[in-house]
Amino acid sequence: MSDRSAVVPNNLEAFWMPFTANRQFKQAPRMFASAKDMYYTTVDGRTVLDGTAGLWCVNAGHCRPKITEAIRAQAGELDYAPAFQLGHPKAFELANRLVELAPEGMGHVFYTNSGSESVDTALKMALAYHRVKGQGERFRLIGRERGYHGINFGGTSVGGIVSNRKMFGTLLTGVDHIPHTHLPDANAFTKGEPEHGADLADALERIVALHDPSTVAAVIVEPVAGSTGVLIPPKGYLQRLRNICDKHGILLIFDEVITGFGRVGAPFAAEYFGVTPDIMTTAKGLTNGVIPMGAVFVRDEIHDAFMNGPEHMIEFMHGYTYSGNPIASAAGLATLETYQEEGLLTRAQELAPYWEEQLHSLKDCPHVIDIRNLGLIGAIELEPIAGEPTKRAFSAFLKAYEDGLLIRTTGDIIALSPPLIISKSEIDELFDKLRTVLMNNI
Repeated sequence: MSDRSAVVPNNLEAFWMPFTANRQFKQAPRMFASAKDMYYTTVDGRTVLDGTAGLWCVNAGHCRPKITEAIRAQAGELDYAPAFQLGHPKAFELANRLVELAPEGMGHVFYTNSGSESVDTALKMALAYHRVKGQGERFRLIGRERGYHGINFGGTSVGGIVSNRKMFGTLLTGVDHIPHTHLPDANAFTKGEPEHGADLADALERIVALHDPSTVAAVIVEPVAGSTGVLIPPKGYLQRLRNICDKHGILLIFDEVITGFGRVGAPFAAEYFGVTPDIMTTAKGLTNGVIPMGAVFVRDEIHDAFMNGPEHMIEFMHGYTYSGNPIASAAGLATLETYQEEGLLTRAQELAPYWEEQLHSLKDCPHVIDIRNLGLIGAIELEPIAGEPTKRAFSAFLKAYEDGLLIRTTGDIIALSPPLIISKSEIDELFDKLRTVLMNNI
């Protein structure tokens, strides 16, 4: 559209925007008016290639007909049904479809509305599980430095991004963190999984010994740490975490809010890495980002441990008004059908070599100090401007948007995660635009 006044509000002050430099944004707002497949259209009619799948979530591309129609039909048939002591068929149908994709033995899902809610649900499940097993002394939760697990109190507490934590006081008690896996001196410009760093998992042994293993309930990690700037796990690292948790009776939680639903070339990163957690959190790609919804997957033995006592009693005192919402369930079913029909849950594996080649071709650009990739995820780490951290990457974000490319930045790292429908020609377009930005960045 050429007439911005037709779609842009005349006052932007009321909306306090999340994770946004509000004052800067409202001086020169960046607004999308529509989207289709791989591209956004801005309010002034420019097309912008989506290099981030919205916010790691639009895995099947934008405004896909099957998903759109499913939402429209469901809204006209059953708009809402309570999830407490009542149900509707699509919530159960979706759960059955989801567990078919899950690692073997993870046969139950609990619905939430976001990744943040999925994480807090998983943490509460872990604590409650140990209680019903007669081990209520297991109250400690262990996260990882530079980890991101959403923004609720539990997720912020186990998360390890300093800027996300420092304004909120002590948060939850009984939380500790293992080291992150970023080893730039040893692993810079690695293609795929790094060779060095599996031994970093052994720090879990030290922390467990410090606190006494019998007090530790769960360890939570992202298989691939996304929001902190795409940190790929070293070879063997996740298996070592699994082994240590098994040794001490600690639950292992994988936060697959980003990696779930095809991002790494398999339905879930657990399958890709061959390591099955006890609990797995998802959201984002579950509904293609169209309607808020999350799902927490659990091993059967965890679910079954709660199914004791009188049958009329609630087994797990937890849930949300919108758990398994009918319209979200319809969107989830249509999203899974789209993934299946187009082979999107494994397409990243097919495109990964080409994606990797094009991404690493930017190694010669100014200020590039590292490049990382796995599946259809990529990161370009830039040398910070002295005394002005984050400015170099944010300047690249602004220039890329002007040039018709959406990227995401965290610190001085550019993160990329395009819709899984991206073609090789669109990969070329993405990296041609990004090369121009980097060659002319400050």
